[in-house]
Amino acid sequence: MHKSDSVVKGNVLIYLLVWTALFFIHFTIVYFELGLSIESALADSFVFNIMYVLIGASFWYPVKYMSIDIYSTPRLIMNHLAAAAITTGLWLVACYFILTSVFEFQQEYYDFLLSSLIWRYAIGILFYVVIVSLIYVYVTYSDYKEKELNESNLKVLVKEAELKSLKYQINPHFIFNSLNSISSLTMSNPERAQEMTIKLSEFMRATVSKNEMQKAPLREEIKNARLYLDIEKVRFEDKFEYIENVIEACENIKVPSMILQPVFENAIKHGVYESIEQVNIILTCSKEAEYLKITVENNFDPDAVPRKGEGIGLQNIKNRLKLIYNQENLITYSKDGTIFKVNIFIPLEKENVL
Repeated sequence: MHKSDSVVKGNVLIYLLVWTALFFIHFTIVYFELGLSIESALADSFVFNIMYVLIGASFWYPVKYMSIDIYSTPRLIMNHLAAAAITTGLWLVACYFILTSVFEFQQEYYDFLLSSLIWRYAIGILFYVVIVSLIYVYVTYSDYKEKELNESNLKVLVKEAELKSLKYQINPHFIFNSLNSISSLTMSNPERAQEMTIKLSEFMRATVSKNEMQKAPLREEIKNARLYLDIEKVRFEDKFEYIENVIEACENIKVPSMILQPVFENAIKHGVYESIEQVNIILTCSKEAEYLKITVENNFDPDAVPRKGEGIGLQNIKNRLKLIYNQENLITYSKDGTIFKVNIFIPLEKENVL
């Protein structure tokens, strides 16, 4: 059995047990204290309580609709007072109709039923307040536990991203190829060799330090991407061209750290490696509605044999975005002819809009 299913069943069982207890309390009061006949007391207790069991189960929906995160406290109170008044009125009308239409009682009970409507109405309001309050407590606690779990999962994913990026320090292919490219430049172009050595050092340092932060300005992520592409360009020379179309208003928007690295890595591995012609890697950033839209596209050779890869780079981005922003489909990717395109959508938070 799924854990959430067992929790729901446990809550339903507790709910029914509480109402069973209320049924016996109700029966005890109207039979022993108010002197109703046993038939009248049983019918009265059963109908009024079973009806509220059914009505109370529906209170979950207005609580979810009228979230404390959306509505102000005064408006929330007013909405629930109105809902309590209407719900309690419907409860009394339904119970009165059932008791007078289905059961046959002595006139004494009907008189008691009419005279007790006022205090029954007050009890109905009290039931509503108690049930709704308990649901709010449960929802708040559940949201807190879910947020705590998401944060825990996010830390794991960020750690995985950090370990994945750290592999460039120990990955023989990347390190040796970069060092060999720099070594060959020491004879032909010492200044270029020195420049590439510095960039390799900066890239490795940035890879380690920025992974400690959850978010970073877009300009820093782009800067880190340039370092990576500059290092790869020494190896591939004119085999690829990097183009940026980034508006200034987007540069300070915070994005999850290391969010672009897997995308450019994918473009090099599956675009540049496999193509015999020049590959254009184009980065475009713009604001679209309430999102920052980041697009990375590159052409590729459709006839080339695809390289085997781990296949977790883009999936890792998808998982991180879902956990951070609690939204689906914040990354899309597609092939159109010889163009592979990745779109990343970053929700514009208040701090990013100001």
